[in-house]
Amino acid sequence: MSDFVSTLRKKVGDQIQDIIQENDEVTLEIKPSDVLAVCQTLRDDADLKFQLLIDICGVDYLEYGLTEWQTTTSTATGFSRGTDRDVPREERKTVTPWDKPRFAAVYHLLSITHNRRVRLRVFLDPNSLIVPSVVSIWHAADWFEREAFDLFGILFDGHPDLRRLLTDYGFVGHPFRKDFPLIGNVEMRYDAAKRRCVYEPVSIQPRTLVPKVIREHTHIDVKDQDNG
Repeated sequence: MSDFVSTLRKKVGDQIQDIIQENDEVTLEIKPSDVLAVCQTLRDDADLKFQLLIDICGVDYLEYGLTEWQTTTSTATGFSRGTDRDVPREERKTVTPWDKPRFAAVYHLLSITHNRRVRLRVFLDPNSLIVPSVVSIWHAADWFEREAFDLFGILFDGHPDLRRLLTDYGFVGHPFRKDFPLIGNVEMRYDAAKRRCVYEPVSIQPRTLVPKVIREHTHIDVKDQDNG
């Protein structure tokens, strides 16, 4: 791992903002303006040879690190993601400091030649959410970028056909953003009189999904319940 990181520093070190090593994985943080140059080097350099683009996804870090979403401990503590919406946001405790932009585009690359993986993370200007398209480097980026545009609203400059991929043509908003309502903004039904599908404001009440946890100390034995 140390040799691989040293190679990355040698090849693209001037364009890397940060290198993060966790769980035997390497993540490079770079600026949007350096995406094309870094990706070109990662693909073509003989010591790197990341020929395959496995995925491009968006990430929304809204409210990241607050007690409502205990990001770094959730897998170890089970149902720690239970939420209480009665607590105002400004009163929730910060358990993981976060001073970076809200949105990021994340790229996962694979080198078959060297049996290596690397992740690129590009934080975006919250006022524009624009990052260069890498379709010219990896053709597989075509649908990945359209998906990230559809679900997060990230704009990939230079994409040959950037339009929605998973939602309907008249869909409003980007459903993977953390502040997008779970019930959506509109609902669709077939209008027999108009003989077509129509869109209307949602008619169901908004709600928050909270895991219902049976704690060990509140467990009632079925046999005791039957006897009582």
